[in-house]
Amino acid sequence: MKKKQHRTFYAVVGILILVAFGVCIYLWQSEFRPVFRVADGAPNRLCVYAGATLDDVCAQLELAGFTDDAASFRRYMRRHNYATRIKPGNYCITDGMTNRTLAQHLVSGTQQPVKLRFNNIRLKSDLAARLAQQLMLDSATIHQHLNDAAFLKKYQVTPETVLTLFVPNTYEVYWTMTIDELFERMQREYNRFWTDERLAKAAAVKLSPVEVSVLASIIDEETNIASDKPIIAGLYLNRLQRGMPLQACPTVRYAVGDFTLTRVLAVHTQIDSPYNTYKHRGLPPGPIRMASIVGIDAVLNYRPSNYLYMCASDKMDGTHNFASTLTEHNRNRAKYQRAYAQWAKEHRVKK
Repeated sequence: MKKKQHRTFYAVVGILILVAFGVCIYLWQSEFRPVFRVADGAPNRLCVYAGATLDDVCAQLELAGFTDDAASFRRYMRRHNYATRIKPGNYCITDGMTNRTLAQHLVSGTQQPVKLRFNNIRLKSDLAARLAQQLMLDSATIHQHLNDAAFLKKYQVTPETVLTLFVPNTYEVYWTMTIDELFERMQREYNRFWTDERLAKAAAVKLSPVEVSVLASIIDEETNIASDKPIIAGLYLNRLQRGMPLQACPTVRYAVGDFTLTRVLAVHTQIDSPYNTYKHRGLPPGPIRMASIVGIDAVLNYRPSNYLYMCASDKMDGTHNFASTLTEHNRNRAKYQRAYAQWAKEHRVKK
């Protein structure tokens, strides 16, 4: 009798061990088994848009090559009633990640910040497109707000000056930020950039921060050579102080709407546009591109001089020759024209 009881006991114990072992295997397979992979140097971001379903997420995981067993993730999510609790966000997939870890991230909205970068922007449409590439926001929504005077009023900019609110840099933000959060962040960064020192320097040249950015945008279009920018800034400040028109070729290209225009001719300077600084004195109503920090600081730290004129250097290296008198400027311009004619001949370029 005792032997029979012992056999029964051991049989029960054995069954329990097998069940426990089976449960452990099941839990490991469903919750703790490494399911997701990321190759070295490969993208590791999963962007989940608002309204995305579990099937959408699984399809994206497979399409990105993060897993070949999305079915197990789908079962896990449904078994825990997570399928309808997925939150939008930019999620980081790590090599060896489990179903359980990814599920917890998606349900809790534990997303990774993204690096928001923008620079070298000419038009508001370019900015909208660049931001939409990095955020959940679509370009149409961003562009609409960049042109909404009533919306922009609380940020103390207009559709013409809104680019001055965006200081080109790299910012850590959440991919899911709203349009209001975007503009509020940019305003905070703008206020942080415009320190008391920069504000004092702007006041010293009798320009507002917006006007400094407008002038800087012209200088950025004039040259990529950083050492020339403070000189050009001083030249334009001289013209502004004397009431002379800026006569800046980049503003004409902006007014014409052709940024590929290499030579501004007399016919171009006659275009009727408030951005044409050949016809209108003072600064244009807004920047002709997003001003760089280097360009802004070039205005604030301009190089004093008596220069009133400039033209491209006859060295054909992107630098400029500067002059204080029209006579001297005409000599510089004649030298450049001869150099350009020779260069065009050698490169078979039409004048």
